[in-house]
Amino acid sequence: AGMCRCEIPDHLMREMRSSIVFLGAIIAKCGEARMSFPGGCELGPRPIDLHLDALEKLGVAIEEERGHLRCRAKGRLKGTEISLALPSVGATENVLLMATENIMMAAVAAQGDTFIRNAAREPEIEDLCGYLNACGARIAVEKDGVITIEGVEALHGCRHEVIPDRIETATYMAAAAVTGGTLLLRSAR
Repeated sequence: AGMCRCEIPDHLMREMRSSIVFLGAIIAKCGEARMSFPGGCELGPRPIDLHLDALEKLGVAIEEERGHLRCRAKGRLKGTEISLALPSVGATENVLLMATENIMMAAVAAQGDTFIRNAAREPEIEDLCGYLNACGARIAVEKDGVITIEGVEALHGCRHEVIPDRIETATYMAAAAVTGGTLLLRSAR
């Protein structure tokens, strides 16, 4: 069975801050997407302009209306050059990480090559590249950090083991240190 909807219900979007990362994948698969703005906790801003600007460069028309996004590809997405820079107010490296992931997931379905400059360099980006390549994508991370994506017609399934969460690992380590306890973490990176 295939994907039969191109929208994420509001109640699911509003449950987590990172829900915007679904946008690129849904557009790549369906050619369109409808969703509300991301939710999650109320701590700090949730800037999504990096995501939207990059998707527009790939050929996505985006309409914002009353807290909702309606996105539609103008034909097949087109490969392009995208330079990411963190916005100066209230942004975190996590914003850059999620924007890089979103662009990668959209660009794998684009016609032609996409180059992402100033991309995030966290281990999760390497892991996503490995996963997408195992699904038939053509992604390379250059020595200078530029991510090159050669668009493909379609992806296929694969088996992939997601890397352990480094923030979760550090949280457990901090808890052990604070309590003076002993901890054995297996498969940590």
